[in-house]
Amino acid sequence: MGWKATVANPCGASLRTKVRCRRRTRLLRCGRSRHPEEAHVRHRQHHRLTAPRARFLAVAAALAIAAGAGCASTTADGATREAIVFEHPRSTIHRDGDDLLTAGLGIDGLRRMAPPDFADAEAPTPAELRRRALWSNWRGIADLGPAGGYGALYGSVADVPGREFSAYATVPGAIHPHRVLLQLPDAFDAARRCVVVTASSGSRGIYGAIAVAGAWGLPRGCAVAYTDKGAGSDYFDLDAGIGFGPDGRAVAGDAAGIAFAPEAPEGAGGVAFKHAHSKDNPEADWGRHVKQAAEFALHALDEALPAQAPFTFDNTRVIAVGISNGGGAVLRAAELEGDWLDAVVAGEPNVHVDAPGARALYDYTTEAALLMPCALLAMDGLPQPPLLDQVRPLYAARCDSLAADGVLPGADTATRAVRARDMLLAAGWTEGALRAGALSAGFDLWRSVAATYANAYGRHGVGEGPCGFSFAAQGTDFLPRRATAAERAAWWSDASGIPPGSGVGLIDAGLAPPDLALKGLQCLRGLWTGEGAGADRVRAGIAATRAAPPRAGLPVVVVHGLDDGLIPVAFSSAPWVAHARAAGRDVRFWQVRNVQHFDGFLALPDYGARYLPLLPYVYEALDRIDAHLDGAPLPADAVIDATPRGAAAMDASHLAMPR
Repeated sequence: MGWKATVANPCGASLRTKVRCRRRTRLLRCGRSRHPEEAHVRHRQHHRLTAPRARFLAVAAALAIAAGAGCASTTADGATREAIVFEHPRSTIHRDGDDLLTAGLGIDGLRRMAPPDFADAEAPTPAELRRRALWSNWRGIADLGPAGGYGALYGSVADVPGREFSAYATVPGAIHPHRVLLQLPDAFDAARRCVVVTASSGSRGIYGAIAVAGAWGLPRGCAVAYTDKGAGSDYFDLDAGIGFGPDGRAVAGDAAGIAFAPEAPEGAGGVAFKHAHSKDNPEADWGRHVKQAAEFALHALDEALPAQAPFTFDNTRVIAVGISNGGGAVLRAAELEGDWLDAVVAGEPNVHVDAPGARALYDYTTEAALLMPCALLAMDGLPQPPLLDQVRPLYAARCDSLAADGVLPGADTATRAVRARDMLLAAGWTEGALRAGALSAGFDLWRSVAATYANAYGRHGVGEGPCGFSFAAQGTDFLPRRATAAERAAWWSDASGIPPGSGVGLIDAGLAPPDLALKGLQCLRGLWTGEGAGADRVRAGIAATRAAPPRAGLPVVVVHGLDDGLIPVAFSSAPWVAHARAAGRDVRFWQVRNVQHFDGFLALPDYGARYLPLLPYVYEALDRIDAHLDGAPLPADAVIDATPRGAAAMDASHLAMPR
């Protein structure tokens, strides 16, 4: 099914040669290369067509870059469009027990603790992989517990039949593509044509925003466009030379259509993944990933609904929404020129601006990784899990290590812990953020994020990562080993895009007692605070991610929990809003009390009792901004006093929606 583009000049025989050739081919599409002597080269594209996909080929061919042509054009609707080649497109039908929103699982299936089974664990079908990916991403993002009210009090898991269209797109200058996907409901409202465009939260795969954008847009008759923004779950098994194809199945590393095949030295082992090892610093291009997903949506709609074509930015409402990294991505899209985007809702966005109070994710992540374990010993009543008694010896060892290095004064653990807490408060953390951050500290999330982002910002490839970190399957002894075929087959559906998880672990070559992770964390922190080529390289990558104000006149609503312990509002949303307003932009800001970062963790009883979910406020903001596009006023700024539900089931009074 479908067509695929082939390049006239074959890419050699070996995997390493093919990857290098593919890398040059993508860079040369726009006359851009990391090798100046190659800048004049153009590869002629030859496309092979299989019926009935002629229309989709015609769309892609129209977008392909002709020899000598530029890489952008200005359209009648005022949007500057980059010429895009959509590679390896495919389409699937989802009806009769296999819908767009839950693949037929419904709320009961999504609530099951075990994932949907594969008939053959080593060779799952595309339908099985898709169903399991939806299950995994729903559970990773939404609070689906019966007491949490999802699907009854807010949100939707309605049966939405329709079709999916997917492909790869590559931003100019990037080595590797990102996945784009359009979900088109059968009930698409042709009289009120609407596209919701979104980006995955965290580093998740292509369905990573299903609970955010899909749950709001699909039941309303909107098409929903997704991008994995250059990250995702397209892992590559370096030991076996196996990656993943367009349908999520494991394929040989030299197969046509492989989603990610990294350059790697001979004999490299372990696991590579796109966020860390693409050498693209994908975060710098988040906004362009979102725009390309919107472009793909319009062209897929042209193919799917030819009687209603053409679909353009001028005649189709386009609303962008995302949370976490996806929230940062839609704010980056908001700054792009042209009237291609009609409105934006950003939830708990990871966004960095050059403004007072703003801090880069890498800065406060590495700070928290070092100081927070010790600081938490000075705080009572932390949410559980992790159980403080279990990690107290490790946290005390951190206090002792930092004291030995002269970072913390004090003759005992208690005094050092108070000093660590006070240092974090002085750096802009709040008590609420520290309390909620206990989860990230307890699950060692700070270290995993820092190691991955150091690799990405520095554009390090396989075997080049700073500070001795790598990734591999692990045994019970935590030593690296080869992945099994069954483990590998499930990565595309199960993985979150950043190990550890799904059988892949973070390998730290510097582990040593008594404070096992200290050496690696100090090295990672030094890439922000220190000197040298490695630190300069990482800081340059971070500088490339700085956001600008949104386009003038674009309606934007930002929603953030005041107890967010992963992306504190004081470092991200608040300075971005102030920066945008200083530039004369009319953005609206909802700050919600008793909301932390992870709705998915509200299934843990103590977190569910203490905190409210963010998603209801994202959906409400979407409702209000959609109404604004029809003539209603924008919602006012609000500090929302949401009330924790305790042991009771949540009801509308707990949410305290602004009116």
